Amino acid sequence: MSKYEKLDVALIGAGIMSATLGALLLQLNPKLKISTFERLEDVGLESSNPWNNAGTGHAALCELNYMPDSKDGSLPDPSKAIAINEQFQLSRQLWASFVKLGVLKEPGSFIKSTPHMTFVRGHKDVDYLKRRAQVLAKQPLFAGFEFSTDHKKIASWAPLLVEQRDKADVIAATKINSGTDVNFGAITEQLFDHLKSQKSKLHLNSEVTSIRRVNDGWHLTIKNRETRKKSYVESKFVFVGAGGWALKLLQKAGIPEAKGYGLFPVSGSFLQSDNQNLVAKHQAKVYSQASVGAPPMSVPHLDTRVVDGKSSLLFGPYAGAIPKFLKYGSVLDLPLAIRPSNIRPYLSVALRNLSLIKYLVVELTKSKSQRFQALKDFMPSADPADWQLIVAGQRAQVIKRDSQGNGTLQFGTEVVSSADGTIAGLLGASPGASTSVHIMLEVLEKSFPNDFVGWQKKLNKLIPSLGKKLNENPALAKKVLADTARTLKLKG
Repeated sequence: MSKYEKLDVALIGAGIMSATLGALLLQLNPKLKISTFERLEDVGLESSNPWNNAGTGHAALCELNYMPDSKDGSLPDPSKAIAINEQFQLSRQLWASFVKLGVLKEPGSFIKSTPHMTFVRGHKDVDYLKRRAQVLAKQPLFAGFEFSTDHKKIASWAPLLVEQRDKADVIAATKINSGTDVNFGAITEQLFDHLKSQKSKLHLNSEVTSIRRVNDGWHLTIKNRETRKKSYVESKFVFVGAGGWALKLLQKAGIPEAKGYGLFPVSGSFLQSDNQNLVAKHQAKVYSQASVGAPPMSVPHLDTRVVDGKSSLLFGPYAGAIPKFLKYGSVLDLPLAIRPSNIRPYLSVALRNLSLIKYLVVELTKSKSQRFQALKDFMPSADPADWQLIVAGQRAQVIKRDSQGNGTLQFGTEVVSSADGTIAGLLGASPGASTSVHIMLEVLEKSFPNDFVGWQKKLNKLIPSLGKKLNENPALAKKVLADTARTLKLKG
């Protein structure tokens, strides 16, 4: 008798990606035998945890990095912003379907309407924001987009941005009410609760130490971090949703598709305020421009957060450099990830991104007062007594080898899968959890190509706009936004 437990699907890492993939697969084929292996003591403790991310439902409503300015002062290109929004609508639709099916609980437990705003200062950025607003206000997925340079108008949207600000300060803001604050940790917990109710096993404190290819799939060795005992499984398909440790596990699997990849770790922290008088004056997520050389995930923003029914404000992030690929990882993560196949990409990325390295060094050496000044640029009335520093999650940006053998730094997510589709993993960060459904659909298509065709009817029932471009179909966009808003109890 084999010591290997037979599985159809093994999910490594109990974050929102594995949870989404597992829940989707059970809807498409309830007979699948699925197990999840998580090295920590509970699900969603890394990037999915609500305090390890900003909770922004990334739909490119307020994030300038998804729609950079043109070089010649013409109208900026909205294509990337539209694509991100389209992807977020897939998540909204699946979450709405899961609420109707009872897979997810009452929508207020994981998503809330929160206006998304962009705030800038200075003539150059005001001009850019105005041109950006001109373009987006015409897009069906951005219906209700507003722009203003008037201090009083902006104060009516978000009083803390204008309180005690010099009236001569040149400012501008955009606002759209269809933005959301999302508790990705709650979604993760609820999806795993559903998986467990369907007899899918969840193994906590269980670290995958070996992945080896066999004829019928993959042999995994799992070590229990409490008892130190080992167990063994054989799975037809493996998904590595282990955040910053996904690359390490894909390297262990030995698939050639993982060669040449590296990761660049960036840590983050936020200022948090539980002062309810301040919270009452700021019911929005307000994003601004990133500093020169700063990575996209370091765009400063002042946010309303609602976690477990309690409201607070977050400002940040303040970036840093720690060689861990996970918040609960190891300082050896970075050095141990370096292989002969990715040494050149690592070195070339370092040389090509000196401004990023300089930015991180400057951030690390900033004093407490210098950090607080960044908040005062947003909120002139800010008082240090109201704020405390909290450590957020760790992000690992993708370093990808190009055709010349050099490396490029990728500020997105990337699915890496074997040629036969029997193992797949996710690398990268932003927009991450917000587009988890889009990413997992890509995994399904790559890893289950024959089944995927037959699953279309079920998928279209779960995600009505699948295969269609909402922004190119105003009537459908309006209907999908209204339907999901009704089910998820959102404003639009």
